[in-house]
Amino acid sequence: MISIQTADFSLDEEYKKLRERAGDAGAIVTFTGLVREIYDSGSEATGQLKENREGKISTLYLEHYPGMTEKSLQQISDQAARTWPLLATRIIHRVGQLSAKDQIVFVGTASAHRQDAFESAQFMMDYLKSNAPFWKKQSSESGSVWIESKQSDTDALDRWQN
Repeated sequence: MISIQTADFSLDEEYKKLRERAGDAGAIVTFTGLVREIYDSGSEATGQLKENREGKISTLYLEHYPGMTEKSLQQISDQAARTWPLLATRIIHRVGQLSAKDQIVFVGTASAHRQDAFESAQFMMDYLKSNAPFWKKQSSESGSVWIESKQSDTDALDRWQN
């Protein structure tokens, strides 16, 4: 199950729904990503902030391509379900204007065994970070900049392609 939304989400409610859908799960793994307050100096950026890699983020704006993005997230979820014996999955990704410390992404997986739940959740996050069609514009006191994927995110995919 996937959602792309502007509204925030409740971790408690999402966990409960995942647990209900999973039935007799032995493990549920969830991951929640947050908008960082401090600019990550290890990320690649284009534009005027490239020289000033430190500073507090005031907002993060996420754009997506409706239709294409949902299809991409569903493909990620479907691939995880083909690779591991999953009982349920959940992906929520927020779009629009977010502030530092806001929740931005939720990934949940349920399986009979913990290793399958852990690995599938990590797989889904690695693919979301690198392959899902989202564009992020970060703003701070210094101005705004579009954020590019980090090489470390791309490198994380290598373990799943072997």
